[in-house]
Amino acid sequence: MKKTVLTLACVFGFIHCFAQAQTADFDPRAWKKNVYGKPTQVMVLGTPHISGYGEKLNRVHLSGLLDRLAQYEPNIIAIEALSGEQCDFLRLNTLTHPDVHKDYCWDPAPAQKAIGLGLQEALVEIQSTLQQWAQHANRKPSAEQRRRLVAVFLAANDRASALVQWLRLDVSERKAIDGIEPSMLKFLNRETPNLNENYEVAAVLAARLGLERVYATDDHTSDEITDRAGPKFGEALQDMWSKIDIPEKKESLALEAKMNSAQDVLNLYRFYNNPRKLRSFIAADFGGGLKHATPELYGRQYVAWWETRNLRMVANIRTAFGNHPGAKVLVVVGSSHKPYFDAYLNMMHEVQLVDSFKLLK
Repeated sequence: MKKTVLTLACVFGFIHCFAQAQTADFDPRAWKKNVYGKPTQVMVLGTPHISGYGEKLNRVHLSGLLDRLAQYEPNIIAIEALSGEQCDFLRLNTLTHPDVHKDYCWDPAPAQKAIGLGLQEALVEIQSTLQQWAQHANRKPSAEQRRRLVAVFLAANDRASALVQWLRLDVSERKAIDGIEPSMLKFLNRETPNLNENYEVAAVLAARLGLERVYATDDHTSDEITDRAGPKFGEALQDMWSKIDIPEKKESLALEAKMNSAQDVLNLYRFYNNPRKLRSFIAADFGGGLKHATPELYGRQYVAWWETRNLRMVANIRTAFGNHPGAKVLVVVGSSHKPYFDAYLNMMHEVQLVDSFKLLK
């Protein structure tokens, strides 16, 4: 009887009915077994933003984490940083994206002036240089070539990749010549007490593994959602966050208070990659946003911003390995992104997720 009723309904709306049936049956994950060749492996490493730790964290104590990540042997590493192209877009569109570039982007003008290249010219040279190196993989790039690429990456506002090239130079060859602006030496030599996982983890690991670059895959164009949310949006978020009271929050603070060895830091990363712990944080934060009651539904607008940002970031990650089917990809990103990244990436036909928590155990 049900089948007959459905059939009669479809007679008067065949296309709509057919679309509904097709949508219900379609699941990208079902195609994973049909992929020709080896799958693309992707591991998402959830990280605290270590820049907030100041001098409490010694970069030497990241060694245990780096050793574990090196065992995975990724050949593509993506990071939570804005690309030079998006920074340029945000800088040119300050009316619709006010001050976002000031919060998340460097000023590449000194680096561009030093080498005489604009953003687009730098991006073209990066692509052509890396293609030439790949075609002649048996030839080791000279120190001059690597220094040139350092300067070009800086002009492209890709500081993490510039650091990869800098670290691949012999220490004696790390000089401010071949287009490198002298003021960049402090950054390149990491003469700062504030560490950053994009540099101390991703760039250091890339250089250690013999990679030529990392990929900036963050996105803040979604900030237009929060910009339009209304005058009391920030107040509503503070009220929502003040109600978060979960044991995991206290546990994370205790781990962050003790980072005196490589084992301590490894324990911290185990915590931030534990699926059960992360689900608790997500349920309290974004789950709390969905339930937060205001006439303007500020909590749901907050979740909309977060989902949009994650979707765009994952799209950037997909682009990074799009020309490298079968690659081993590592994504280094703030831990609150990890459950969303895992869910979205797992929907992709050729992606096989790798368990970061298992690697760190």
